[in-house]
Amino acid sequence: MKRLGFVLWLFVSCSAPIEIENSETRDGRPDQEGWNVTIYMTNEGSMTAKIHAGHLEKYQEKEFALLDSGVVIDFYDSDEKHISILSAQRAEVDEKSNDMIAMGNVIAISDSGMTLYTDTLTWNSKKEIMFTQDSIMLTTQYQDTLYGVGFESDSDLENWKILKPSGVTNRELKND
Repeated sequence: MKRLGFVLWLFVSCSAPIEIENSETRDGRPDQEGWNVTIYMTNEGSMTAKIHAGHLEKYQEKEFALLDSGVVIDFYDSDEKHISILSAQRAEVDEKSNDMIAMGNVIAISDSGMTLYTDTLTWNSKKEIMFTQDSIMLTTQYQDTLYGVGFESDSDLENWKILKPSGVTNRELKND
């Protein structure tokens, strides 16, 4: 009796034609998806960033892409030399500007030894700067640990500022 019920259900479900509505909006569904993707960002022909993610959702009408499942971003200088790496749980990329917002356990590590920890970090692709209004922790190559709220830096974490700083240093003060 169970088998007859299943066969009857299968017949009924397959006999009715399925209509697909062609509408302007997709009600939040992505237009494209990809897995294990790599995106190259350029500025006037030079690579500025290489993004790798386990999953990508592309929204054509909204002109942005959502990346998740282990986002890793390598940053490069104008000579395409590697300068820093960033990891986050997810990121959004604005396809008009190529600006990006990294979110969730964001860690940025420069090749010179600086490490930034925060919850969100925005990257402006034209100016090649990173910034956040969130709480941050920054460790330097000199074993300093700095804390604050609000941060701005170039992509290699060389020229940076903390808007509301606090922290500890192991360096001696020099009296001039």
